[in-house]
Amino acid sequence: MQQRILILMSDTGGGHRASAQALKAGFDERYPGRFAIEIIDVITDYLPWPLNQMPKAYPFLSNDAPWLWKLLYGNQTHGLSRTLSQVGSRLAVGRISQAFEQHAPDLIISVHPLMQVVSFLAMAQMQRRIPYVTVVTDLTTAHPLWFHPQVDAVYVASDNTYAMAEHAGLPADRIHLLGLPIRPAFAQPPRPRPELRAALGMAQDEPAVLLIGGGEGIGPVEEIARRCNRALGESGAGQIVVVCGRNKAMQERLAALDWAIPAAINGFVDNMQEWMAACDCIVTKAGPGTIAEALICGLPIILSGFIPGQEEGNVPYVVDNGVGAYIEEPAEIAATVARWFGPQRDALSGMSERARSMGHPQATFDIVNSIVGVLEAKTA
Repeated sequence: MQQRILILMSDTGGGHRASAQALKAGFDERYPGRFAIEIIDVITDYLPWPLNQMPKAYPFLSNDAPWLWKLLYGNQTHGLSRTLSQVGSRLAVGRISQAFEQHAPDLIISVHPLMQVVSFLAMAQMQRRIPYVTVVTDLTTAHPLWFHPQVDAVYVASDNTYAMAEHAGLPADRIHLLGLPIRPAFAQPPRPRPELRAALGMAQDEPAVLLIGGGEGIGPVEEIARRCNRALGESGAGQIVVVCGRNKAMQERLAALDWAIPAAINGFVDNMQEWMAACDCIVTKAGPGTIAEALICGLPIILSGFIPGQEEGNVPYVVDNGVGAYIEEPAEIAATVARWFGPQRDALSGMSERARSMGHPQATFDIVNSIVGVLEAKTA
């Protein structure tokens, strides 16, 4: 009989859904048929109004009002965040108890910082203690609400988040530094670059920059692409790959551009590991999942921006480890790429080697294996 695993997430940024899907894929690949795994958006589907509107507010807060997001997230308001979480959790505890009774999991995985308080209140109300683990999807800067002292295990991706878990009162034997859960495809060695480039329709011999703006194609992606077209065209070396996500209008504008260099303009892609493996560097905002994937592929990183709060620590993580740069101005981003592809090719190669040494290609499988060990120990 299959054991049931329930993954708690919500679409409030931070790659929570992507992490949940990566974990599910890891279980399905490593333990085929053994587990029935369900992913639920707790906030949208189970919390009462107005709490269930938080995912809709997140894009506005993170992109259009980052000062307000930083105020809500910042260190000086952690006490307020805890209070709001306690109040909201007590309002929602009945619904969460019903959700747990409905899904009847043998183990719960949380990939969201707001799930811990309400989950343990719900289990207390149910008078049933379900094995419970947390997979932190932030790379280096994490909100304290991620770390609940009663969890059976917590999985983190950096020394900083490990120290935060210790500070929250978790014993060392329940803290696991294994990396971020990323798509299992990144655990597989890529095809040779010439073969990949031929399959993807790229130029064989030109260095390639990969420019992405997340699933929604947000940020100054279009302006950076135009600047790179000009700078690389003038330098005489380079090609560009742009992933526009679901931003069809930007994809159409860039596809119609008079390109001076070879260019591949994509919408949403489901083979990101191939595009990364085929390129020489990446320009992206400081999302933790993208950084983790780029490191696995040995891609030097230019960070073009970050969300205040959970992504701030990712900037020094990249810069201080010598695997990239933080540059906001599109013209300077383009000039940097042109230098990396020209007189600074040796520096680019060094960054690539350091990036690959920091990657955790087996992180998803390592986390999944550890979680199975927790479940077996709790149900023995």
